[in-house]
Amino acid sequence: MRLAILTQYYPPETGAPQRRLSHLAGQFVRAGHSVTVLTAMPNYPQGKIFPGYGGLVQREQRDGVNVIRTAIYPTQKTGFLPRLANYFSFVISSATLGPLLLPRPDYLFVESPPLFLGLSGYWLSRLKSTRLIFNVADLWPESAVRLGVLREDSFSFRVSAWLERFCYRRSWLITGQSKSILESVAQRFPKVRPFHLSNGVDTTVFKPERKTPAQRAALCSNGDFLAVYAGLHGLAQGLEQLLDAAEILKSESSFQFVLIGDGPQKSALQERARARQLSNVRFLDGRSADQMPELLASADVLLVPLKGFIPGAVPSKLYEGMGSGRPVVLIADGEAADVVREADAGMVVEPGNISGIADALRRLRADAQLGAKMGENGRKTALERFDRDRIAKGFIQRLEEGMGE
Repeated sequence: MRLAILTQYYPPETGAPQRRLSHLAGQFVRAGHSVTVLTAMPNYPQGKIFPGYGGLVQREQRDGVNVIRTAIYPTQKTGFLPRLANYFSFVISSATLGPLLLPRPDYLFVESPPLFLGLSGYWLSRLKSTRLIFNVADLWPESAVRLGVLREDSFSFRVSAWLERFCYRRSWLITGQSKSILESVAQRFPKVRPFHLSNGVDTTVFKPERKTPAQRAALCSNGDFLAVYAGLHGLAQGLEQLLDAAEILKSESSFQFVLIGDGPQKSALQERARARQLSNVRFLDGRSADQMPELLASADVLLVPLKGFIPGAVPSKLYEGMGSGRPVVLIADGEAADVVREADAGMVVEPGNISGIADALRRLRADAQLGAKMGENGRKTALERFDRDRIAKGFIQRLEEGMGE
């Protein structure tokens, strides 16, 4: 079986889509299939092309996967026009160069968002006479409205809604990262063919045994209660909520917040922390993927925030926290909250409830046995329901069976 993956984001970039897609591609290769990834020059989230990359086209091999990279306009700016230039530069380069560079696959798997990449995906699927699989990691444009990026009465929303319908109706299969995403798609487009391709965690890598005294000492002083956020510093995460909670707790010297990563909101967050003199907050640069398991396992609690209710959103950081055997404080509603409550893997706080975040951390600080039990529950659930190898094997089996349809 020949699989092609079209995605704007791929390693050596770090982030949830990059880890998920590279693991999925690796599993296909290990199952004896060939995989080609058509992606952009790495630039995310710094907004600068990585050293050693650039130009119009580059090829490389990563873990047995053929990777073709085409040009992109890199930016970290969050304004409407810079973001459009970023998205459409790769849409154009992949649509014009892809027909020449991409071998004909049996399936073309397109990652969304960005939703606009569906245009290139459809074009390539027609030229290559292949089945289009559209993977919905976030419900756009609905999520954009929730985040305040789009208005429902705007022209941009109408265009995005049309593009969403266009992509769904022309796909052989719609895969979704969460059950609520697929339910939304099925309600609006009952003729589509759905498949639940859940996010998950590599439980052989993210595990409590990765905790090290040296890593913990590098993050905080002895005796501190360490709360860690690791991931994108973007609009959807609502990290200002963590700073607000840190301000409530700054007179209680046992709490230390560590925010690891990069993104368009990081500078503003750092300035906000300095202005408030939050000595209990540290910002660290992003770490490589092989460093993350030790970082997460060495925390007392892992913070998984969202700015507000985002339909279908289940952050990948939740699964990594559960796999690491650490209790989570989830600041979110919806399916993510259901996962935590059903597993009893941590504490759930509604977005915007700052005193609730502080109280959750106080409770976990005061009751180490409670935190340990929640961590154990999360680890067990990750092994049973969200192991990434098992999820990938189920998807591979679905596509192998689809070859005969």
